[in-house]
Amino acid sequence: MTKLFINIKELIQVRDVTIKKVSGKEMNNLPTIKNAFLLIDNELIKSFGTMEELQDFDVDQTIDCTDKMILPSWCDSHTHIVYAGNREQEFIDRINGLSYEEIAENGGGILNSAKKLQETSEDDLYKQSLKRVKEVINLGTGALEIKSGYGLTIDSELKMLRVINRLKKNLPIPIRATFLGAHAIPNEFKKDKDGYLDLIINQMLPRISEDRLADFIDVFCEIGYFNLKDTQRILAAGKKYGLISKVHVNQFNSIGGVKVSVNNDALTVDHLEVLTDDDLKSLKNSKTMPVALPTCSYFLSIPYTPARKIIDSDLPLAIATDYNPGSSPSGNMNFVVATACIKMKMTPEEAINAATINGAFAMNLSNEVGSISIGKLANFFITKEIPSYGFIPYNFGDSVIDTVYLNGQETGN
Repeated sequence: MTKLFINIKELIQVRDVTIKKVSGKEMNNLPTIKNAFLLIDNELIKSFGTMEELQDFDVDQTIDCTDKMILPSWCDSHTHIVYAGNREQEFIDRINGLSYEEIAENGGGILNSAKKLQETSEDDLYKQSLKRVKEVINLGTGALEIKSGYGLTIDSELKMLRVINRLKKNLPIPIRATFLGAHAIPNEFKKDKDGYLDLIINQMLPRISEDRLADFIDVFCEIGYFNLKDTQRILAAGKKYGLISKVHVNQFNSIGGVKVSVNNDALTVDHLEVLTDDDLKSLKNSKTMPVALPTCSYFLSIPYTPARKIIDSDLPLAIATDYNPGSSPSGNMNFVVATACIKMKMTPEEAINAATINGAFAMNLSNEVGSISIGKLANFFITKEIPSYGFIPYNFGDSVIDTVYLNGQETGN
């Protein structure tokens, strides 16, 4: 079915399909077409241009977008959206003065989520997660990465990954699965971390590979979790099974995880709230995408990733939600874009680039989503009547989205 969108006030993020990401000063360049049309054929983008260039297309449906804008769907490259229950008590504990680390030491944090998940059936876990993913789709997300890591046992990690793959099959957006068995050390291995690493490498990874349950592998490289030696071990093991690295680094401390990640050809390094000159040096001339998670900083009241330092060093940057029950219980990419502008001093152009084309790169989805490009999936949203795309982060408390399209089809709200 062909659809023609006409009188688009501004068609945003128009790119040649060969452009995979933008870096440095180029992040402040957001190509748009004013008074535009967009033609889609079934699930793909077929043509676009100014209304003056519009030909007499024979189409099945015409949609008038007068005073409205079209943006490619948000690409959320870092989530933990598959989880059981919630952790609102820890939120209250932090208000009462406990730190994230203190809560974890008291049995909260990741281990709390792991306990709940282990006690939840696979079908129930799927139902809880499906509801959340549908909610973020209606908020404009059109591509998603989802991590395991709240299982921490063979059975529960596999359960999580199977749920992610059910979501892949049953939802109309590209979803990538990341194995994060090295998210925390289970209580039963507190005095035998090497034993847990052996379990990940010798038992979890072969099963995951056999059932083709993951696209990427991740490690929480941080003091009190997994050190550089552990990280190197996990990433090298994942590489043997064809899993590309996406690594949690520098959330609270810089311990050299960026360099280890880059040396292991990591696709992304995520968090980076603490960033040194040596870390920046490791990222330069690499193919690794830095990923900032601004709503995690907002929720935990920790420093924000130094976006200006990264971009001014001629590096690319992606932004994502880190949607999880403990440190970022929201999958709203619109708020992520707004927070990046308000708290990280990114321009609207930089933030939109970071949430679309660079977010797609951060999931190896550059050929499918992230821009308005001929041949890519028709995953985009139509805004309400707004004065400019700068109004999206400016009007951070309200949704500016009118209609969401995925694979060329309007989604139900």
